[in-house]
Amino acid sequence: MNDLFGGRRPGGKGGIATTTEAASYSAKDIEVLEGLEPVRRRPGMYIGGTDENALHHLAAEIIDNAMDEAVAGHADRIEVTLEPDNWLTVRDNGRGIPTDPHPKFPKLSALEVIFTTLHSGGKFSGKAYETSGGLHGVGSSVVNALAERLEVEVARDRTLFIQAYARGKPLGKLKNAGPIHNRRGTTIRFRPDPEIFGKLDFSAARLYRLCRSKAYLYRGVEIRWACDPSLATGETPASATLHFPGGLADFLGSALEGRGQVVPAPYVGEATFPEGAGRCEWAVTWLEQGDGFLSTYANTIPTPQGGTHEAGLRGALVKGLRAYGELKKEKRAASVTAEDLFGGLAGMLSVFVRDPQFQGQTKEKLTSPEATKLVETALRDHFDHWLAGDPTTAGNLLIWAMERAEERIRRREQKDTPRKSATRKLRLPGKLADCSRESAEGTELFLVEGDSAGGSAKQARDRETQAVLPLRGKILNVASASADKLRQNQELKDLIEALGCGAGERFDLGRLRYGRIVIMTDADVDGAHIAALLMTFFYKELPELVRQGRLHLAQPPLYRLQHGGKSVYAMNDADRERILKREFKPSHKVEVSRFKGLGEMPPSALKETTMDPKRRTLLKVVLPPEERTRTAELMEALMGRKPELRFKFIQENAAKLDEAEVDV
Repeated sequence: MNDLFGGRRPGGKGGIATTTEAASYSAKDIEVLEGLEPVRRRPGMYIGGTDENALHHLAAEIIDNAMDEAVAGHADRIEVTLEPDNWLTVRDNGRGIPTDPHPKFPKLSALEVIFTTLHSGGKFSGKAYETSGGLHGVGSSVVNALAERLEVEVARDRTLFIQAYARGKPLGKLKNAGPIHNRRGTTIRFRPDPEIFGKLDFSAARLYRLCRSKAYLYRGVEIRWACDPSLATGETPASATLHFPGGLADFLGSALEGRGQVVPAPYVGEATFPEGAGRCEWAVTWLEQGDGFLSTYANTIPTPQGGTHEAGLRGALVKGLRAYGELKKEKRAASVTAEDLFGGLAGMLSVFVRDPQFQGQTKEKLTSPEATKLVETALRDHFDHWLAGDPTTAGNLLIWAMERAEERIRRREQKDTPRKSATRKLRLPGKLADCSRESAEGTELFLVEGDSAGGSAKQARDRETQAVLPLRGKILNVASASADKLRQNQELKDLIEALGCGAGERFDLGRLRYGRIVIMTDADVDGAHIAALLMTFFYKELPELVRQGRLHLAQPPLYRLQHGGKSVYAMNDADRERILKREFKPSHKVEVSRFKGLGEMPPSALKETTMDPKRRTLLKVVLPPEERTRTAELMEALMGRKPELRFKFIQENAAKLDEAEVDV
């Protein structure tokens, strides 16, 4: 039986290996990966996988390096060229990568050290770059490691230097190609390795959008885009010069052309942080109808998951508008929340900070704690002046936000507001993302742990039939809690309100709002514990739902196995080993990714494996009539208030563990 720690329990079948077996594990079995070999063995650790997103991450790394040179004031032009056969060239007119011998490795040039050594670069101390997107010194070397071939040209000190690499290894020493007088900067040309990425090719449309967003983010740079005419489309030109003196405001204007706005002109500005800590730029407006968007960036790196800089923006706008309402003696302004103000917001936020901290190498979320205060302080002062300078605009925005707040409060407090029909009335919890189907037949309510998993589930669901309710962590253990605690617990109150059928003595199956309830937790020990607590709640408070077969457990995978363009999901360790043998050849270099939780899974993967009724696996929670007495006793022993019953259960059943096959 698999142990919680991934090994085997001693004794019985499947116990610790014998002395002879253990002796086969020796020092010769310990591998030491040198140079860039770790990157080629486990690309997912560095670029998040080997899929299309990971492929384009290579391009982003090289373009980001050129952007760092521009933001630092040493370059004003970047050329990005996509050639046939998946070759990409990025050229800047900056200072050029240093080519002199490296002090620590005197036999190697600084350029070769940068491209062949992990955690090497000029962005650690802040001397060469005050702000940059590259932080860990792995970008260029990772691209080199995962490129079938990479060529570098450096025009520096009126001399041209060249060097080529194949799969991370230099094909020769750095060469002096002679004097050059009309050019400076770095040119990198590379082709991703088909051994890693299979038949995947760069998307011209995606690269063009990336270049355009970079040009918007830094108004001091001109990006010259070019691609082979065969790769161009209606929205992707074969060539273009991208330069936007208006920065973020230019982008917002083009993105929202023709859409009605609450304010006549966007709230646009920029500010410098104190003590040289960096700066920020923003462009924000509010839409009369429809959903908005908020795109955030840190040192020109997109942060689709937001982070601390976004928290600073939220704090500045909400507190600023509330303060303005208080100044105008509008008591209703105190009820405005970020949910009200940001529901129809459309905008962009770009920050440049020293030594930013990101979540992971793919940098999708900024985690620098100081960014929240820096951004909030900078924006709050400007926002206060913007509101005070145009009372008419400020008044319209305040009224719009207060109306949204009132509508939110009315939906939450009005107990008799129907969801779909006059016969099914109840108050809906704020975090519930409801489905649109009028009847309960064919609908599902997914109970997920936390806002992160809730966000992924909301994107992956079928909006017509699937609703999602995020719960905060581990809910109350109703088997050992008092009635007062049960009544006061907000998470359980939200759950009961979402179900609509009441609980305990007030239970009415006819008022149930969903045909099926699905507990969807992480595929780990904590997730199993949360599922156990939820099953305890349903067994104690809504047992008829269990008897009717309405309660189910989702079965999310624990692993994703990838090779080339093929992806297969495994439920547990044993399933992973079976799939490795069945689906892949021994010669394949299979990348195995372990999902840390549902919130870490891409919505497309979550839908494919866990939420799509055509492809998922659900476990029905049943209550056999002949075992109901035994179930009640077991529930009381494992979840009740008496620890001595749990201790007795462990004593009586510990010996059976050696004979069981349990995957944790």
